[in-house]
Order: sequence, then C-alpha cells, then structure tokens
Amino acid sequence: MRYLKLVTICFLFLSPALACGGIDADDLPGATTWYVHVDFREMQSSTAGKSLWDWLDGEVFDEIRDDAAIDIAAEVDRVTAYATDENGVVFVLEGNLSQETKDKALVAAASAKKFDTLNFKGKTYYFVEREEDDDHDIRIDGINNEVYFSFAIKNKMIAATSEQQLHAMLANGGKITGSKSHNGALFILTAEKSLIQAGLDTEGFDEEEGGFKSNILRNTNHAAILVADIAGNIVVEAQLTTEEPEMAESLASIVRGLVAIAAFSDDMDPNVSAALRSTKVIVKDNKLKVSVTVSPEIIKAAMDEA
Repeated sequence: MRYLKLVTICFLFLSPALACGGIDADDLPGATTWYVHVDFREMQSSTAGKSLWDWLDGEVFDEIRDDAAIDIAAEVDRVTAYATDENGVVFVLEGNLSQETKDKALVAAASAKKFDTLNFKGKTYYFVEREEDDDHDIRIDGINNEVYFSFAIKNKMIAATSEQQLHAMLANGGKITGSKSHNGALFILTAEKSLIQAGLDTEGFDEEEGGFKSNILRNTNHAAILVADIAGNIVVEAQLTTEEPEMAESLASIVRGLVAIAAFSDDMDPNVSAALRSTKVIVKDNKLKVSVTVSPEIIKAAMDEA
C-alpha cells in the first residue's frame, strides 16, 4: 500500500466532491481528530505551486516510480485522509488510476499476512492484515495493521480501518459525509487555491516524553496548516489554539525567536532569510497565527539546496 506514503509526506509539510478549491469545515465529520488534504492538480496548474510540484515530482514521485514502478504523479489528482475516534481512518485517493497500477497494488496486498476479496452490494473490496513487525509499515495515528480498500468507485481508491466505514463510503459513491456543523471541533484553513491543508486535535495525541514537541502539544487544543497559491506566491499559514491566552503569547515568543535565529543564520540563503524575516506572528486571545509569503523563485532555490 505505497499510496499511504503520500499521506506521510503531507504531514511533513498536511469533501463530498473533493473540489479543487480544497475542503472546508462542512466537508468532514464533526468528530474528526486529524485531517490532510493535498491537491496535486491545483499544484501543477498554479503559478507558485508549480515549484513545489516540480520538487515533489523529482524527489518523491521518482522514488515511488523506482520502488513500485507506479507513476503516481501522472495518476493521482487529490488525496484526502481523516480520522475519527469512532470510525478510525478514512483515506480517499482521487485520480484516473490505470488497471496496471491497480493490479500492482493488489499484488503487493496479496503478499500480506492475510488478504481477502470481499463484496458489498455488488462492489468488490479487499481486506489486508500485515505483519506486526513489517519493516515497511507506515505509522500514522489511527492506522493499525488491518485495512479495507476498494477501487469499485470510478476514479477513486478508498481505504478505511473500519469495514463499516468502508461500506458507508461505497454506498455513498465514495463521498465523505460532512457534519455541516463544527462547533468546538477542528478548524480548517482554506483558500481559493489551496494546495495542502492539514490539522489535528492535539488532545490525546501520542506525545513523546518531554522535549519541545511534547510541551507545545500539551498546551494546545487544535492546530491547522494551509499552503496556498495566493497572488502568485506560496503562502504558508499555521494556527494554534491554546488552553489559555498567556500560553498563546508564550508560544508566539518562541516562534519569533526561532524565526530570528534561522533568518540571521550565516548558513541560510539570503532570499530565504528575507522571506523568514517577513513572517507574521499574530496573537488574538488564545489563538496564535503564523504566516509567511514566499515567491516561486525562493521556493525553487530552497528546493535546489535540499
């Protein structure tokens, strides 16, 4: 199931119709604990997103082509993944997947500890159970060693950790049923040309003992990130909600300090340093907002150095 590698990549940065404009709060269940949405086609077609796409195609998709002989870049339009405590993880890959790609995915799945071919109201789906010590397992919160997946809906691959949830998705034509009301739930940042959206509810998140990462998570409720093409530039925006307004101010000070250290480092590319110095850090009540605008030229230079 190498498609799941794409989800992991989203985290390193991260709807009913999976619209090109991205997802909004109405497009996910109210009990969502984390979500990721990546629009590769928007990335390819947008002015600033093309720089990000070129890097992904050269550095990430090339590896998948080499390892699995599958051209993900040519076949995948959008990826959406989310999780709820009740129904586990749901993963929807949208694109015109070739029969060859589907066959290769099934061959890989058939080599697992357990592989079953099943049927729901005339639609074929599959069950895979992987070995506990599988070195290729990808650890994502909410995903265990058992997964159900299907290609029965045209131009979609659907996967879920709950068989009941997969049945619901198949019955609904592969559409995600949103709650239409997100009072007190995750917030979702969106823009007209959203490229990457991600967020999580940090309560109950599996933290590492001690350390910077753990301390931030312990004092926040929700986090969201947006990468979008706005006026021909890449805009990266992150928001956090904290337990108390004082904590939002403290985190803002930490962010400003980290940005200053990076921006004035002698090892940093001058263009990247200039972009970092333009970072905006805003606190309102218990919300912290951090945003930075980067030109396509700076993105290309940074990717070339990576």
